Amino acid sequence: MGDPKKLERRLLRATAEAIRDFDLVADGDSILVAVSGGKDSYTLLHVLMRLRERAPADFELVAVNLDQGQPGYPAGVVEDHFRSVGVPYRMLRKDTYSVVRRLVPEGKTTCPVCSRLRRGILYNAAVEMGCNKIALGHHREDLVETLLLSALYSGALKSMPPRLRSDDGRNIVIRPLCYAAEDDIAAFARAMRFPIVPCDLCGAQPNLRRRRVKELLAQLSAEHPAVKGNLLNALGKVVPSHLLDRGLLARLGEAGGPDPWLDEGEEPCGEEALVALGSDGQRN
Repeated sequence: MGDPKKLERRLLRATAEAIRDFDLVADGDSILVAVSGGKDSYTLLHVLMRLRERAPADFELVAVNLDQGQPGYPAGVVEDHFRSVGVPYRMLRKDTYSVVRRLVPEGKTTCPVCSRLRRGILYNAAVEMGCNKIALGHHREDLVETLLLSALYSGALKSMPPRLRSDDGRNIVIRPLCYAAEDDIAAFARAMRFPIVPCDLCGAQPNLRRRRVKELLAQLSAEHPAVKGNLLNALGKVVPSHLLDRGLLARLGEAGGPDPWLDEGEEPCGEEALVALGSDGQRN
């Protein structure tokens, strides 16, 4: 099962490093900690509560659970946990379950719609409660899986940022566990006997792209254990001059102006050319 004290120290260290590196927590912050009832969010709450005891900054935590109307959802289990650890909390209930079922065709992935609805509710709740930040429990694997998902299925190099201001400017979303390994979180959650609440809406969906990427990473990690850590490091060691983002290169002064290789008025092939070329440089 693993030594809970050793696991806790590892998670505390990873979280403290992320907070320092990305300025996630400041003096006077009031942080809404989104707790779904899963291993990640329970661990996030525990780690932030422990760090608050010794942190150089004075900040407040409010645990928030959102019951999305899934039949039989045991909100009382999560509320009992909040009471047992002595954290200020608030229980919310919004029936997004029926909305997701109505909007998403049978067999399609519900996660994007579900998470977007949940995010909007949490954003509004944070404003109403006077919280200036929202802490989410995404960990290292979430970040590297999202990187691969974006590259493979959306054609963009991006992931989950550790700190993000919402589009409307009202909220700052932070991910303090972004350096923490999922295996450590899972082992710690088992050791602490957190009352895990499964997600019945998306947890049993077959053939999810994220699941396929997770399996791919597991296979690669079995061959080379540093794969996940290397991907996380890659997110922090971007070499813009070795990428194909023309806008980024132009901002860095590496590109721009008329192209002498094109006739006047001729447009670059851009994405169409990239799609048409195979991995060996030959046109498909």
